[in-house]
Amino acid sequence: MRVARIPKEENYVATETPDLSLLNPLIAKYKGKKGNMIPLLQGAQNIFGYIPREAFERISELTGLSLSEMYGVATFYAQFRLKPVGKHIIKVCHGTACHVQNANAITDAIQEALKIKDTETTVDGLFTLESVACLGCCSLAPVMMIGEETFGKLTGKEAVKIIREIRIREVQGNE
Repeated sequence: MRVARIPKEENYVATETPDLSLLNPLIAKYKGKKGNMIPLLQGAQNIFGYIPREAFERISELTGLSLSEMYGVATFYAQFRLKPVGKHIIKVCHGTACHVQNANAITDAIQEALKIKDTETTVDGLFTLESVACLGCCSLAPVMMIGEETFGKLTGKEAVKIIREIRIREVQGNE
């Protein structure tokens, strides 16, 4: 029996080669300082929205930090992203209070509506979905955040409606 390989689909929008000169002030600030790896990685992510491979290489080249050690740190901590994220990051709380109030229904509805899975980004680059442990809004359970805005006491249908409204505003803003 022959097994057919299924090509891996990338659900995020490919970006251009990053402008690595943007890293220069960051590297100048932390080069040679003890404990500089995490601030350098955080700074790179703040600049690009994620940490591109080229940024790891540039930081390694100019600071002497090991590529493997930086990748180890970046893949260990959930705060770091290694691929581009959407313009709007949707965080669905799955803490105890939200879980009990059926946060799974919200995540499922969003996944179905956007045709992405947890941690993926829509093809148009507008939305990234993330399940998180706690948003600290237990009295509003179940909760999601989009950017800095919190939405509570949601159903899956209401969550999808909010996302559709954001998409409509985005489309209208680009006309």
